[in-house]
Amino acid sequence: MAKLLVADDEKGIREVIREYSEFNGHEVTEAEDGMTAVGFCKLGEYDLIIMDVMMPKLDGFSACKEIRKITDTPIIMLSARGEEYDKLFGFELGIDDYVVKPFSPKELMARVNAVLARRGSGKVVNPELLIFDGLEINIPARTVTIDGERVDLTPKEYDLLFYLVENKNIALSRDKLLSDIWGYDFYGDDRTIDTHIKNLRNNLGKYRDYIVTLRGVGYKFETKN
Repeated sequence: MAKLLVADDEKGIREVIREYSEFNGHEVTEAEDGMTAVGFCKLGEYDLIIMDVMMPKLDGFSACKEIRKITDTPIIMLSARGEEYDKLFGFELGIDDYVVKPFSPKELMARVNAVLARRGSGKVVNPELLIFDGLEINIPARTVTIDGERVDLTPKEYDLLFYLVENKNIALSRDKLLSDIWGYDFYGDDRTIDTHIKNLRNNLGKYRDYIVTLRGVGYKFETKN
């Protein structure tokens, strides 16, 4: 059983999501606006958050920014707007999936279970601290430091960096990165990967060159060892 937080100002949508979530064995807490959702996250822990973009008091994107200061709990964003810009903006904020309204409750539950499975699958292959010059990566603790200074990444940037490091010196196609990190059912394209790689490199600063672009293929984390 997973603890879900459902934030949407439409009561009917919350009730449908609750019904299907409880049928799938999950426990649901409801929030009718973004401010309340942030407050709930400060008071307790959740396994996954389903959040609408357009909400009173605090919209979903703004709420996501505040929640990311507290926790890296997976977030599935709901929106009546399906523009690519909105989706990319959401992923840059660190959401895990984006579902356009109107949606199929069964499909939403499939996405919920897929995200929960990915987060719980544990892709850690080396529990030790990984050191590359002044870049230190602790996969179990989900921490990254550069020359002793902690670097804050979005959840997807952590996932992407850890996956690249676990497969260091191996060429990884964009399709494989999308499939293994976002999931085979993720609605996205190569630009999703490129955007996250760009942001990740910016966060790595002078160690950005560890992530090598393979033209026409994808990327790899390249080391001498």
